[in-house]
Amino acid sequence: MALSWFSTVVDCRDPQALAGFWCQVLGYQVVYQNEREVDIAPDPSLFPGLAFLRVPGHKQVKNRLHIDLNPGSPADQAPEVERLEALGATRIDIGQGDAEWIVMADPEGNEFCVLAHQAGW
Repeated sequence: MALSWFSTVVDCRDPQALAGFWCQVLGYQVVYQNEREVDIAPDPSLFPGLAFLRVPGHKQVKNRLHIDLNPGSPADQAPEVERLEALGATRIDIGQGDAEWIVMADPEGNEFCVLAHQAGW
């Protein structure tokens, strides 16, 4: 028997809105939804994806798991950060200092990083 990675679940207050944000970020599409969950993936048959699950309350502490995004080339990092800010992301400081990656938060405060380009990926 073998396991395969199906999705990463993100707790949030508004699954539809947050899934919409991440669809725009990643170029994914909604592949399933109901009143408390929205799942996105590159297409309905290609996973892993992200699942957004409605929970009460606001995010309280730093995430223990986050997404790293890899721009297409070294020159793409700054334009991608600007695009993400236009979609509703914000730059944040979690003590990363003078790192080559940029730490951001999605509209519900979930941290993610925009890396300097990682060759070979």
